[in-house]
Amino acid sequence: MELTVSDIINNRDEWTDKGFILPSYDTGSVAARTDAAPEWIHMGAGNIFRAYIARIADDLIGQGELESGIIAVDCFHTEPIEKVFDPFDRLVLLVGLRADGGKYLRVLGSVGRAYAAVGDGLEQLKRAARSDSLKMISFTITEKGYGVRDMNGDILPPLRQDTEGGPRGELRTALGKAAALLYERFRAGAMPIALVSMDNCSRNGDKLREGILFTAAAWCENGLADGGFYDYVSDRGRVSFPCTMIDKITPRPDPRIAEELTDMGIKAMQPTVTSRGTYIAPFVNAEMPGYLVIEDDFPNGRPALEKAGVCLTDRETVGKAERMKVSACLNPLHTALAVFGCLLGYRKISDEMNDFDLSRLVSRLGYGEGLPAAADPVIISPAEFLDEVLNERLPNAGLPDTPQRIATDTSRKLAVRFGETVKHYAAEGRAGELVLIPLVTAAWLRYLTGIDDSGEPMELSPDPMLGQLRQIVRPDMFGRAELTGAEREQIGGLLRSEEIFGTDLAAAGLGEKVIVYLERMLSHRGAVRDTLRAVLDERK
Repeated sequence: MELTVSDIINNRDEWTDKGFILPSYDTGSVAARTDAAPEWIHMGAGNIFRAYIARIADDLIGQGELESGIIAVDCFHTEPIEKVFDPFDRLVLLVGLRADGGKYLRVLGSVGRAYAAVGDGLEQLKRAARSDSLKMISFTITEKGYGVRDMNGDILPPLRQDTEGGPRGELRTALGKAAALLYERFRAGAMPIALVSMDNCSRNGDKLREGILFTAAAWCENGLADGGFYDYVSDRGRVSFPCTMIDKITPRPDPRIAEELTDMGIKAMQPTVTSRGTYIAPFVNAEMPGYLVIEDDFPNGRPALEKAGVCLTDRETVGKAERMKVSACLNPLHTALAVFGCLLGYRKISDEMNDFDLSRLVSRLGYGEGLPAAADPVIISPAEFLDEVLNERLPNAGLPDTPQRIATDTSRKLAVRFGETVKHYAAEGRAGELVLIPLVTAAWLRYLTGIDDSGEPMELSPDPMLGQLRQIVRPDMFGRAELTGAEREQIGGLLRSEEIFGTDLAAAGLGEKVIVYLERMLSHRGAVRDTLRAVLDERK
């Protein structure tokens, strides 16, 4: 068996006998319509795109609600296109991982074309951008894709460099390339379009708009683009930036699942690692639950997304759903499990949920500190959502998710995952009551030493601010009962960073608490476990 259109056509019974749901439509015709009248470009064709967004499009095409496929884009290099799209006729093999251990097997045919946004691929994307049929460009480029900022809030290269060469110059970021596509559309008649961030960050539509406007303004000011381009991009009636909330845990491809697919007789399923360190495979594995809530603001129309389970609503409701998930009921729990899991030697999130202390930690963090501050979007019950997270999603042993993956880019996540809740309690004059958020914050600082709880060196996950942060929190701090006055002062200054923490933790009355917890966790081997258990026992 081969994951190709011809094999699925010729051996359809063999695929369905093994439990696969197959496309109910002619993928060749979908590809042709994608060329003739593209409706949807997606930038960032990674695992969550293939596990969730491509499945939404597959549903719509199968229902006759969408005629063309998605144009999938890798923003930087050709390897994913050459390794997991082109050889498999752009088909996606989706493996849904049920909480009961079962698997949902499906082949998606909704990717009409796949390009890397370089060279000829970028030219093909510009051609699609000039089409009046194009309704939306969506994004899953991670939080750092929106213009990485340092601790002072200044935008760091390469986003700034993308303003130097203009839309025809060498572009190094996803937002620079998106701005170049908008410029093509502007020159072709300034047709309306929606740019839809589906990334897991607060007010994602606003962040996307800020980055695009930053680039467009620089191009116009420097004479690198026609002066009317900025007016076009800033006109919300022509270029909209809806906010969204997306939620689906999608780990990197699991080699064990590749082996299971191989045992079923399917060829060439093994994952590979690209030169950029990205894990890719012809299949994608993900949990079954998924949520996508989108502000209904599409000036050139949109597919009938609601018929594939997407909730279309107003901006206020999206904001509440996003804050509920990102700041209270899921992402803070994920970060807690990530940093403690790395320190305590875990390699799987579900295994952490079998750890008495860690299970108590996330339960109390969610119900005790997060849920009381959660916004209620009404369309989703926060309490039911949290119940599902703690009782079904995080304990799902079939989900090969790791604390090391979740720990990636933590400096970009803390402001939303904990800062919003801290601000909620501070506004009520109750920030001093918080215990577990300061504990997790201290655990993250302890994690930055690169020394695990047994005293052994520990590899740190990628983070754009790692270099700056490790000048403040250093390996030589491990094993000391107390930090020096200068070290305390430096860490105290870090805790005032609203760019990292979303608020001034010292001003909120939490700075000293964080430092005390950090000192306790640095003092000796096993101190992370000892401190975690002691704090939880104190809060029975």
